[in-house]
Amino acid sequence: MNHDTWSASQTETTVTVDGHDLSLAYRDAGDGVPVLFLHGIPTWSYLWRRIAPSLKGRFRTIVPDFVGYGNSDRRDGFDRSIRAQEQVVADLVDQLGLTEFHLVGHDIGGGVALRYAAHTDDGVDKLVLSNATAYGSWPVEYITSLGLPRTLELERDAFRERLDRAFVDGLERDDVDSAWTDGMTEPWLRADGQRAFARAAVATNTNHTTEIDYGAIDADLLCLWGAADAEQPVDDGHRLVEDIGGDVVALEDAGHWVVEDRPTAYRDHLEAFLTR
Repeated sequence: MNHDTWSASQTETTVTVDGHDLSLAYRDAGDGVPVLFLHGIPTWSYLWRRIAPSLKGRFRTIVPDFVGYGNSDRRDGFDRSIRAQEQVVADLVDQLGLTEFHLVGHDIGGGVALRYAAHTDDGVDKLVLSNATAYGSWPVEYITSLGLPRTLELERDAFRERLDRAFVDGLERDDVDSAWTDGMTEPWLRADGQRAFARAAVATNTNHTTEIDYGAIDADLLCLWGAADAEQPVDDGHRLVEDIGGDVVALEDAGHWVVEDRPTAYRDHLEAFLTR
């Protein structure tokens, strides 16, 4: 599925963050127990292109673009931090009437999932974290370097090159699919993309994961990790399991973009965990 087809499959609602009414794009497909998929930075819901559609035969898959990302609201004047994205998740869950569901998060989407699970009683049944931000392990230099006013001054080609490198360097596979790089970069290459990227990057705040009470999370946890990720190492997954309980599955030959490096193995482990 290319990014245009993915975008065409999305619907839209309005969520409230710190008193701001913001448009939220999300994909909602399938029947069964709901599974909410949360992307990270600098991705959008298209991150889950190889995972969510294949599960819709057994689950209701709900895949939003965080505010400030993808096809959701990207204007200036609102917070894009994981604290704010937690409000987005809470509002969307309420609107959809979800009382019990599974939560899957990658990168800062994992940080959002951790915050939501720590602050919510009983709603999250199973929690899957993949190369997630936790504790004090983030943000990484690549992101902080683009959270500056000078990002808006970069020539388009230079900005595109930096984006391409992020989506290639985080892979372990050599056969990079152009649908991956084109799809991941497309939202950031729109007219407002560089500003939107800078606003998202500067909103990364380590305090929003160091303040989590990890022991308050009672969901069943699986840390499904790309083992070759140097920025969000699998050691963080083991630490999460020590604090919360659960299991770690480290996928070899997979880096930060584990769902793109090892999609079949990822789907198999995810589906087995969600159905066990």
